[in-house]
Amino acid sequence: MNAEAQAPTREAALTLLLRQGQSSAANLAASLGISVQAMRRHLRSLEDDGLVEASPMPTGPGRPSNLWQLTQQGHSRFPDGSENFALGLLESLTETLSPEAFAALLGQQALTKANHYREQIGSGSIQHRLEKLVELRRREGYETEWQQSPDGSGWSINDFHCSLQRIAEEYPSVCEQELLLMRYTFPDCLVDRVNWRLECGHCCGFQIKPTPSQVMADQET
Repeated sequence: MNAEAQAPTREAALTLLLRQGQSSAANLAASLGISVQAMRRHLRSLEDDGLVEASPMPTGPGRPSNLWQLTQQGHSRFPDGSENFALGLLESLTETLSPEAFAALLGQQALTKANHYREQIGSGSIQHRLEKLVELRRREGYETEWQQSPDGSGWSINDFHCSLQRIAEEYPSVCEQELLLMRYTFPDCLVDRVNWRLECGHCCGFQIKPTPSQVMADQET
């Protein structure tokens, strides 16, 4: 079965899971009129894409069956109107507040979110925290990856899909919040933007390097 033929079945399976909450491969197959084997292949493909996840369903003696459900990323495939609400709210704020007050509000939001990030990623090494951050960002709808700099002096984090893309197109100052967010999340590092999707390229990227004092601390431990 080619990709074009698979696409409608994949989307139909996602819609059924959205409506039902959880379902087995057998029930999905019956609803879509395909074999259970074919349905399982679709579900595994959707799982590889991060759109669905399985949990064991006890069925008595023998091998347990799986119940499938949407992940947060799977839910994000369905529009919920929150983006339009956010755009309307930002429009009202820019009409009401001065540019300085609006920038201060975004800065406070970045600080609040960074505090949440730091609680989640802990206080391990920079690379360990970076790995945890990428996991968090992916659950938020970003398509994010990290890699070490070729010279070993730091790391880069790249967002190939940004959940704020449409909002940033209307209000580019939101991107300054993202830079502040990264700096607040890694206060022991030098963080700079190296790619900006709105300006050029296909991703937004940040370079993260430990401060000289952090390098010395790491060498002493």
